[in-house]
Amino acid sequence: MNDKPRYRVRAGVQTNDGYANPATRTGRGQHNLASAGGYEFSYWTRNRIQLEAAYRGSWIIGNAVDCIADDMTRAGIDVLGLADTGEDATLQAEISRLGIWSAFNDVIKWARLYGGGLGIMMIEGQDPSTPLDIKSIGKDQFKGIYAIDRWLTVPDYSDPITEFGPDVGTPKYYQIVPGDWPFSGQSVHHSRIIRAEGIRLPIYQRQYENGWGMSIVERIFDVLTAFDSSTVGAAQLVYKAHLRVMKVVGYKQVMGGMNDGAKRGIMAQIDNIRQFQSNEGMSVIDAEDEMKADTYTFAGLNDIIGQFAQQIAGATQIPLTRLMGQSPSGFSSGDSDIRQYQEGIAQRQEKYRPTVHKVIQMIYQSTFGKPAPEELTFRFGSLWGMNDEQKANIATGRTGAVNTAFESGLVDRATALRELKAGAEIDGAWNTITEEMIEEAEDEPPGINENVSVNPEMPGQQPDAENLTEAPEEVSRGSE
Repeated sequence: MNDKPRYRVRAGVQTNDGYANPATRTGRGQHNLASAGGYEFSYWTRNRIQLEAAYRGSWIIGNAVDCIADDMTRAGIDVLGLADTGEDATLQAEISRLGIWSAFNDVIKWARLYGGGLGIMMIEGQDPSTPLDIKSIGKDQFKGIYAIDRWLTVPDYSDPITEFGPDVGTPKYYQIVPGDWPFSGQSVHHSRIIRAEGIRLPIYQRQYENGWGMSIVERIFDVLTAFDSSTVGAAQLVYKAHLRVMKVVGYKQVMGGMNDGAKRGIMAQIDNIRQFQSNEGMSVIDAEDEMKADTYTFAGLNDIIGQFAQQIAGATQIPLTRLMGQSPSGFSSGDSDIRQYQEGIAQRQEKYRPTVHKVIQMIYQSTFGKPAPEELTFRFGSLWGMNDEQKANIATGRTGAVNTAFESGLVDRATALRELKAGAEIDGAWNTITEEMIEEAEDEPPGINENVSVNPEMPGQQPDAENLTEAPEEVSRGSE
């Protein structure tokens, strides 16, 4: 007995995964209209002129390219890890003066439009073809970032990076195309480059794009064409929304005959009707003629255009409220869409965290003439702003928690002051606590927090350091 399973295979029959019903010709491979569909390469990313025409001529493509780049850079960063608060303000002012976020914005925009963008770090007095050493940057040498797109550079893949890491396989050098722009004809080392890609592609497709990604325009072009066609078609229908038709006896014979006088007579009649037909006018025609008006209805067009708009929003991962400026519809406030969108923005920002950290270190070195502290770090600014009431509630809760820990003896007064100061960047409270106050609190003897509390009722003010330092003697007398 043969226990092996038996299969019957019919030669010449095409098989497809998924549901299929040959009797009704439904499913893939059943000689129906759905089976004729498929996907082809369009390679819009390679057509630079068409991309630029679309960016300049289509406000939707302009928003699709600009919105995410603008939102990734508009809130800036909060610098952390600096012992001197004055350095923080100076560093932020230098970041603004150098136009760092504007440069990052351009790099991301050109990456989204062309599939690739670069930022060249401008350091005065250094050869751009040499590897960058941050410690070699002198005071006031860092001059900012120059943003270009992928078409202004020729990556040298003959000498790729072979060291294992996030940059492995990318070129060591980028040759800048000669022209009327900075770094013309020069070779720039990859350590001086901020590299950004559009939509990341699989390796074979990435090789076809000379190592770059894909333009976002290529992915949304089909649905964008459908949207533009429907909106332009609807606009054309406005001219035909009210059609007047007049039946003239013998019109075909007159217009097809040789009697020019009769033709002029009909044209004069039509001009006469057009001249006197208005809200207060009257149309006079022959008793044997007939006139009627056809009115076109636009019902359903709004739903069709709205569906195309939603598909564009889904393809770009941008809510309609942000992409097209539409108000939320139905019972939705739009907050959930914006929240989800901002989480996507935060995810994209994290990809640039090592690069931003490197730039901040260079700005610090150039501004203060010394290496940045190892504790220097940052967090991206929140896109969702808080109103005064929300800030006050957060400050009250935060102050109460710190005060409870202080009164219970879990933390000393210096630690409590640090915690209060640390949250000032979020809610604005306790921002007047200075490092001197914290240092004075560190010198206080232990046990001072037994009968002393940090006042939680005034979250915008700091405790009186002088009165608290005189408290030990009173506390000791009270314990007796």
